[in-house]
Amino acid sequence: MVNNSFRLMKTCPNSRARAGQLVTGHGKVATPLFLPVATQATVKTLTPEELENIGIDMVLVNTYHLYLRPGISVIETMGGLHKFMGWDGAILSDSGGYQLFSLAHLSRVGDDGILFRSHIDGSRHHITPELAIKFQEALGADIIMVLDECPPSDAGLVRVVAAVKRTHRWAERCQKAQRRGDQALYAIVQGGIFPELRRQSAAHLSSLGFPGYAIGGLSLGETKEVTLNMVEETVAFLPQDRPRYLMGVGSPEDIVAAVARGIDIFDSALPTRVARNGALFTLRGRVNIKNAAYSRREGPVDPECSCYTCRNFSAAYLNHLFKSEELLAYRLATIHNLSFISRLMQDIRSAILSDGFSSFAECFLSAYETTNEAVRLHQKQRWLRSRNQENKHQENKL
Repeated sequence: MVNNSFRLMKTCPNSRARAGQLVTGHGKVATPLFLPVATQATVKTLTPEELENIGIDMVLVNTYHLYLRPGISVIETMGGLHKFMGWDGAILSDSGGYQLFSLAHLSRVGDDGILFRSHIDGSRHHITPELAIKFQEALGADIIMVLDECPPSDAGLVRVVAAVKRTHRWAERCQKAQRRGDQALYAIVQGGIFPELRRQSAAHLSSLGFPGYAIGGLSLGETKEVTLNMVEETVAFLPQDRPRYLMGVGSPEDIVAAVARGIDIFDSALPTRVARNGALFTLRGRVNIKNAAYSRREGPVDPECSCYTCRNFSAAYLNHLFKSEELLAYRLATIHNLSFISRLMQDIRSAILSDGFSSFAECFLSAYETTNEAVRLHQKQRWLRSRNQENKHQENKL
């Protein structure tokens, strides 16, 4: 097999759930697959060795952030991303389109590319599809992404149509700009919450013959029902023999539901972000380790978990670390949440290969208590507002 190929190994008879294998220049990676977010060439609080011990085979880095700091040329001079961050596994690099969407007050989108001001020092930059490819080729990730325009979830039809057309033009420009043959370039389907646009985008990009396809512009504030409906509309128009990547989705229940609809790859900062806030995954749902109920609990936070954290530390100790704001709290919580997600992906794959995924999904979802939808949306909007306020505060200091 050549590097960056995909082999579909099994599809469940009663769902669209699939098991496959990505072949990259840094190893074979089983799918379904979850990518922890290493935005600035690090998964917050963890070492590469810890990630490997957890069972992580691939991570995601962000070109926008690395372009600003330390700079593409620095990483290239240091021998590329893998050597720079001491990671021997596979890497996927995001082009930065989503980050420029989230920093909309600092950017302006035009047909040629995106003009933006750095949220760090206010310096002006212009990113084109060609530059996005040039930067990612210099970084040396195994899978790279086209530059796309990601409209907000509440954008109207006219704006989303324009974003889809621009995304398609940029995808073609990225495809023409690619020079390295050892990196797989994935296209990104857009279309907001409009089913017909999702179908059109998926069909058009599929006709261009990319080695993989991502679904972008979801999980931005719409309901979970809408997200999953858009996934279904999109997957139906993507080729069977290419990997499908749902960007920005990382809650356990959403992963299971999306696998059932034919998704192979996921990424999200959610498992590590909520871990640093004391929210830990269990088979019964998230628990807040900072609650007083855990201050005297002798056993681990999850008796069914065999991760390093649960094997060695009590829930009471974790509660103490968080209340004392000790740095170890964030490390142990992150190890636990990523271990949970890694084990979940392994269990999903095993269920698919044994034709038992439908039963597995039903059992998992019936036992897993999800966050109330209204509360989830409120938390999401509060996080987005907090991040935007932080960015604006930084902007005002420039």
